[in-house]
Amino acid sequence: MYCVKCGVRLPEGTERCPLCETPVWNPEDAPSAEPTFSDRYPVPPKSRRYPILAFLTAFLIAASLSALIFCLTNLHGVYWSGYVMLGCALFYFAVLFPFWFEHREPLIFVPIAFALICGYLLYICLYTHGTWFLSFAFPLTMLVGILTTAAVAIFRIGKRRRLVKTGALLIAIGCSTMLVELFQRITFGGRMFSWSLYPVCAFSVIGLCLVLCGVIPPWRAYLERKLFM
Repeated sequence: MYCVKCGVRLPEGTERCPLCETPVWNPEDAPSAEPTFSDRYPVPPKSRRYPILAFLTAFLIAASLSALIFCLTNLHGVYWSGYVMLGCALFYFAVLFPFWFEHREPLIFVPIAFALICGYLLYICLYTHGTWFLSFAFPLTMLVGILTTAAVAIFRIGKRRRLVKTGALLIAIGCSTMLVELFQRITFGGRMFSWSLYPVCAFSVIGLCLVLCGVIPPWRAYLERKLFM
């Protein structure tokens, strides 16, 4: 055993160094340090949304079955219960179903929601013997779905050049109104460019301003600090 300060050899049982009066420290006698962390795994808190989701799911199923049974017993056919059942299914899979997952990915659920909307509109068109689905409802829903998915991707994937991406998205939204008017003209008739030029001009001006701000560093830093932070 040696002194930790001067290094002199000490006999066993010495409490202080006779030369420097330093207390003797024996590592074998040192108390074991208690761990600073728990040896138990953390238990994730129980989510309260699952009972609510289960209740809403049961409510939608009950509403769908009630409408179907009423139509079958009183009207001897499906009739308007089809709207109720498909509407409940659309609401469940587009709104409630993603909340069953801990990590929800909008880039997956947003396109699924718009695909379900297309299916619901197709049922309405077939049930009413309409001709507006393929020429108006389907391309319009797909167009809105693509733009919505692009907007979600802009704000979730990467933070670089957000202003430029947002400006380009606004320009695309403005130009897409001309497609909407084209679908309307093909399906329902009327003249072209009766209203679409107004949103095209408005969205294009705002989009070009954002693109310019995105390529000019001082403007970009100011707007990103105000809008995205």
